[in-house]
Amino acid sequence: MSYKVALIDDDASLTELLSEFLVAENFSVQVSNDGLEGFDSITSNKPDIVVLDIMMPHMNGIEVLKRIRSKSLLPVILLTAKGDDADCVLGLELGADDFVTKPCSPHALVARIRAILRRTDVKNNPSQAPIPILAGPLKLYTTRRRIECDGVALELTSTEFNLLEILIINAGQVVKKSTLSKEGIGRPLTPFDRIVDVHISSIRNKIRHMPDGGSLIKTVFRKGYQLSVE
Repeated sequence: MSYKVALIDDDASLTELLSEFLVAENFSVQVSNDGLEGFDSITSNKPDIVVLDIMMPHMNGIEVLKRIRSKSLLPVILLTAKGDDADCVLGLELGADDFVTKPCSPHALVARIRAILRRTDVKNNPSQAPIPILAGPLKLYTTRRRIECDGVALELTSTEFNLLEILIINAGQVVKKSTLSKEGIGRPLTPFDRIVDVHISSIRNKIRHMPDGGSLIKTVFRKGYQLSVE
């Protein structure tokens, strides 16, 4: 099936290059060259994923991301300039699923898009009675891509779901950050990479705390993260 990509970037030459490549890879592409136009396009065209530049006229990518997250959990990949670490972290904290640093190769971007869509595609999953995996107050319905905490569904982005799913499946065990990055985000962990930490922080804010005020997700120094089921 052909997935719809909303490509939003004010660099017309870049969007032309990426758009041609995406179409050749069997994606349907809607290009917008400013943030306001891009957000309107998302609302009307309902894409499967958004590729969003941060620095744009009329409405920057951070504001577009905020507006997207106020309405939906639509997967979003940020395009960031090299060295824009602060904007990248802010974008992840606001709910972006991943980022790609410009200048980026079309091959790298397509790989990131496919990795996210592969994990979020519920359209082609076989219909079957959901059997939850239990971990303390959490229930994981893998085929539905649904996680509940004390019976209430959590509103998680695609990447947050992937990471929490791994922790639930491995509840009580320490999961390395490198494993979370590779299996949950689809990319190897690099030195000084904070993407896993930022997503885990967001997940912690969405699930209830332990009676003693601690978090269900424990940080294990120099090792990784562990979901507590005590």
